Amino acid sequence: MTVSIRASLLLSALAMAALTAAFVDPPEGQGEEPTPTHPQHWAYGGEGGPERWAELSPDNKPCSIGHQQSPIDLAGAMSASIDAPHPHWIPAQGAMVVNNGHTIQVDVPAGGSVTLDGKDYVLKQFHFHHPSEHTIDGKQFPLEVHFVHAASDGELAVIGVMFLEGSNNPNLDAIWATAPGREGKAAVAFGIDAAAFMPEQTSAFRYEGSLTTPPCSESVHWTVMATPVAASPSQIAAFAALFPHNARPVQPLNRRYVLKTAS
Repeated sequence: MTVSIRASLLLSALAMAALTAAFVDPPEGQGEEPTPTHPQHWAYGGEGGPERWAELSPDNKPCSIGHQQSPIDLAGAMSASIDAPHPHWIPAQGAMVVNNGHTIQVDVPAGGSVTLDGKDYVLKQFHFHHPSEHTIDGKQFPLEVHFVHAASDGELAVIGVMFLEGSNNPNLDAIWATAPGREGKAAVAFGIDAAAFMPEQTSAFRYEGSLTTPPCSESVHWTVMATPVAASPSQIAAFAALFPHNARPVQPLNRRYVLKTAS
């Protein structure tokens, strides 16, 4: 029994070291401090957890009084004759991979765009949540990526893609290999292709929601792809080692409709 326990502890230590090593800190002089994108006092648990977000700043009132909050459970969707999204994203040369303390975020220069309902939205950044924030018919996924777009008038549109445990995802490898392991650090990555994260099946859910982090601003146009893509267990575990839980709980649907596009 003693030998078995010692062996288990040794294997656990080696596994954690391997997962942590998937994220790196840039050598001195090769990284730069990013501008913080969120107040650092909010969190996903404890005193700064989601149930307290609205109390942390007057700007966060929508987190508690909003009626179109995200994420939601994507259930009971109605089929609609609206187009599925077909993003025209450009492979990022010189993308900034940031550890902002809440997630790993990839800021993309000239990242391309997506057209929704005749309006163009430019890709600004994408980031990850573990486990998934949205659920589909009550099912939660181990990882979700959000592609955040902005129109010229400031309107936001976000495309979400779920991950299931499966084969290794080379696109995640490219990001994980560059991602800083410490909050407040950033590193430059080349050749990141956001479009490679999109599933082959283009059927998607559409609804009106909000940012899933403070200040929880509403009037965000959400598209969540109905088909997940694959990520290996070790890739998911590597992200979870840094962010064990960075997902807001699902919010009430209220008087909203969830639409589902054709493929």
